[in-house]
Amino acid sequence: MGNRLFQKLLVIKSDRTLVHLLRSILSSNVSFALDFGILVLLTEVVHLHYLISNGIGFMAGTSLNYTLCILWVFSKRSIRNRNLEYWLYIFIGLSGVGLNELFIWLFTEQLHIYYLISKILAGSTVFFYNFVTRKYVLFR
Repeated sequence: MGNRLFQKLLVIKSDRTLVHLLRSILSSNVSFALDFGILVLLTEVVHLHYLISNGIGFMAGTSLNYTLCILWVFSKRSIRNRNLEYWLYIFIGLSGVGLNELFIWLFTEQLHIYYLISKILAGSTVFFYNFVTRKYVLFR
């Protein structure tokens, strides 16, 4: 029973939104780890401004997440033209970057929350925007 559930949730292609959400959460966490690591590295080691580091990290995480989405998360793709699909994914990602930057700036500069905590709060909020937008625009 446990192995079958594992297969349904994590291995077998599925059209179920709940499975998509679970896989999206997992792939987003892996992508967020890359994003967060780049943010810390570029801010703390390279000494870039945290908003610049955040933009670079977010785009790296978005590219990884795209790959995971097309290979594992979603079973259907709405757009046959893969170049168009990728650029729409990037466009959604860029709007996510904008929201992410806005929330991090708001939390850090206006509410005086440490930038890494701001990143976690912003990432959690933007995740839901990205999931809903990608699912209904690209992976119906």
